[in-house]
Amino acid sequence: MRQLAAGVPHQGHAANTHEQALLVRRLGVVEYEPTWRAMQSFTAARTAATADEIWLLQHPPVYTLGVAGRAAHLPRAASAVPIVRIDRGGQITYHGPGQLIAYLLLDMKRRGITVRPLVRCMEQAVIDLLAEYGISAGGRVEAPGVYVGQAKIAAVGLRITRGCSYHGLALNVDMDLSPFLAIDPCGYPGLAVTQLSDLGMTETPEHAGEKLARHLARLLA
Repeated sequence: MRQLAAGVPHQGHAANTHEQALLVRRLGVVEYEPTWRAMQSFTAARTAATADEIWLLQHPPVYTLGVAGRAAHLPRAASAVPIVRIDRGGQITYHGPGQLIAYLLLDMKRRGITVRPLVRCMEQAVIDLLAEYGISAGGRVEAPGVYVGQAKIAAVGLRITRGCSYHGLALNVDMDLSPFLAIDPCGYPGLAVTQLSDLGMTETPEHAGEKLARHLARLLA
């Protein structure tokens, strides 16, 4: 398991070549809190010349609680999974191995995009990715994320500061979903969750991440 220094991570290439290029970085499995702090540091230090980045990664088991997080949605029993209160929007969710995380570190002002369109863009990238697997999915205006039928397969959450974003989306690929049963996922009691492996797809987070990055780059261009 890799520890992420509070600077810019390694391993990346530009997803496209024009002035709005996205640098894609593949971080493997990294601890949550150092990664979060690295996003904060990156965003605080960036200038008008800083390229936008997408970080593809996985986290060890962790619950994250957004700025509006309510105690009523927390685990209903003692759990060995740590809870980290963070600075994104939204309520509580779970991250663990086998879940693809894509963090979007974007200069939104430079790209001319606001929060709602960016959320829709992230959702559409997942919807388009799932369509590659023959899976029909959609979003919900009242409950951000991506759903297959009534079950949520991807969660989204952002922090915007100085016109720049960080955090991003989490797509369930092939993971242990049982920790979701102990919480109200994204603040919705009884919300069902699903993943690619339960829908008959044999896929890895790494391979799905490459496809997702291409869809994000296309939609953000």
